[in-house]
Amino acid sequence: MSAAVKKIPLRRCVGCGESFPKKMLLRVVRSPEGVVSLDLTGKKSGRGAYICKNVQCLRKARKAKRLERNLECEIPDEVYASLESELERLELELE
Repeated sequence: MSAAVKKIPLRRCVGCGESFPKKMLLRVVRSPEGVVSLDLTGKKSGRGAYICKNVQCLRKARKAKRLERNLECEIPDEVYASLESELERLELELE
């Protein structure tokens, strides 16, 4: 009998529209209180949207208002700025 193959959950990036394994993407979450933040654990409660770990995808998603549509709320500029700086910091760590 062969071992069961573990199914890898795929999620679609709201920036580029490509599907990736969940672990390769970052989750942006709107908490029940309405606070939008980056969910590095992937376990925060609330409505989530996934984005690639690069700033270009965040900029594409922002331009087309895809995060706002997915999270069903308005996202202030300062939240985008903090998301962008967090992504830039992660990109530097990966290099």
